Amino acid sequence: MKTFIIKQSFLFIITAFALSTSVYAADYPAPGNFQRGAKIWVDNCGRCHNIRGAKELRDDQWISTMFHMRIRGGLTGQETRDVLTFMLGSNTLASKTVVSDASSPASTTSTKGSGLSGKAIYSQTCIACHAAGGTGAFPGVPDFTKASGVLGKSDSVLLKHVAEGFQSQGSPMAMPPKGGNPVLTQDDVKAVLGYIRSTFGR
Repeated sequence: MKTFIIKQSFLFIITAFALSTSVYAADYPAPGNFQRGAKIWVDNCGRCHNIRGAKELRDDQWISTMFHMRIRGGLTGQETRDVLTFMLGSNTLASKTVVSDASSPASTTSTKGSGLSGKAIYSQTCIACHAAGGTGAFPGVPDFTKASGVLGKSDSVLLKHVAEGFQSQGSPMAMPPKGGNPVLTQDDVKAVLGYIRSTFGR
């Protein structure tokens, strides 16, 4: 009888844990913020983990992983959703982004600018992955300050990469279209590229 009670208690605990995982995981698909997620990933996850490619795990595996790391890393629910949005978005983009050096002009939905300066756009959208100094926040992200680096490419190529997304060689994750900020317009993309060239270019 005692053995039966122990077995039943054990099964109850396992079932409760599984259900709680499912409940928390079900909450994760709620929209997060891609840029915030990228910054949280770099600032928090990078302390203990090497930057891992989004394609290493399936979406459902990232959800389960984030449930456990939310507790261990002391992340809030919103922070967890932001990181998950970043990882799932990177996962999708990594599998779909085509590496191209085509020099055809980049196209965006709108051409009217947001009114933000290139510096403001960089600070809001690009800094999490490219770092304040333009050297890249983690391995594989292009170093804008490097002589004969990515800024040696033409404006048309770079505008296309920013507008459509790009997978840099050696980077575990692809840059999403418009840096994950879909509200950016063609003028915004030109403004931030101008800022990057004037600030980090040689």
